[in-house]
Amino acid sequence: MARSPRLTEKLPDTDTTLPPDTAEEAPPAAAKKRETKPPGALWADGLGRVGIRSAQVLLILAVAVVSVYALMQIKLLVIPVLIALILAAAIGPFVNILRRRGLPGGVATGIAFVALLALLAGVATVIYFSVRNQWGELAQQASSGLDELEQFLLTGPVPIEREQLDQAREGIVQFATSSQVRSGAITGLSVVTEFIAGASLMVVILFFFLKDGAKIWNFLIRPFSGRREAKLRRVGSRTLEVLGGYVRGTAIVALVDTVAIGAALLILQVPLAFPLAIIVFIGAFVPLVGATVAGILAALVALVANGPVVALIVVAVVIAVNQLEGDLLQPIVMGKSLQLHALVILMALTAGTILAGIVGAVLSVPLTAVAWAIIQVWTAEDPNLADMNPDLPPAGTKPV
Repeated sequence: MARSPRLTEKLPDTDTTLPPDTAEEAPPAAAKKRETKPPGALWADGLGRVGIRSAQVLLILAVAVVSVYALMQIKLLVIPVLIALILAAAIGPFVNILRRRGLPGGVATGIAFVALLALLAGVATVIYFSVRNQWGELAQQASSGLDELEQFLLTGPVPIEREQLDQAREGIVQFATSSQVRSGAITGLSVVTEFIAGASLMVVILFFFLKDGAKIWNFLIRPFSGRREAKLRRVGSRTLEVLGGYVRGTAIVALVDTVAIGAALLILQVPLAFPLAIIVFIGAFVPLVGATVAGILAALVALVANGPVVALIVVAVVIAVNQLEGDLLQPIVMGKSLQLHALVILMALTAGTILAGIVGAVLSVPLTAVAWAIIQVWTAEDPNLADMNPDLPPAGTKPV
């Protein structure tokens, strides 16, 4: 019986089984993936991005706080510079008009400078003598008005308990006599000296701003070039536009408020009508609250001298003038100079008052408007920026 032939060919050695030690050392696929994860992947998810943004915001806030603190240490220099900048922006168009009429730059600057100083000195003199001669009577009338208002609150249709009024009065007295208020009060020879020094410094800086403002700005932006230089030039022109429009518009609004409320006080035969009108003019430079506080003072004087009916008429006139100012005058005379919400203005007033008192309340709103205008200019994609510098590429093209 024949036997089946055996396969004599030897199969090749295809055994790829790893030794036991090697198989145990091989990591799983997930572990290998974790080991090769890049170091920056920890910040790539949503929580990491939020953490990065939070750190950036905190860093910006820290820089802002340190900057404000440093500026407050040299406010004797900062405040005159800011006031001079605002006044230079307000009177700059007058200097340009004189130059276009053929006057040399120095002569035009000198005429505008002297005219502005004469105007400020005249307004300050009128305010000082009109208020000084009748300040005692005005304070007495206001105090009597507060007493009558207190009696009305105690016996009015919605009576208030005496204890609540006493507590409110004690709180106001404690605040007025606190160390913080005393430290910021205008007392002593040092404050008078600082005021004179600041006023003198402001006059000198104002003259140089009017004479060499463009040269100073060109020197400051000299390290920049290209699109950044074009944007900085836009920032400078926009800053002057906003500050000048704000000051001129506020002066017009203050004059209208003064004439309207002063005429109403004269017609109603309220005493101290002229000093009250001057206080309205000064208060109009503090948005939202200045004219309102001055109107309340006029209403208190009318309450004492003419009775509650005349006082209510004064209040109605003040409200009507404020509505006319907010709905008609400011949009017309200021235009785009003050594109701020009322809440932003209130917050700026509060911060400015806390940092620098009355001067801070006056300067806070125009500075906030300038800051917002700078942000708009810097973040806007304006194709006209390329036209301001021929070396810039057209808008929408990528650099080669």
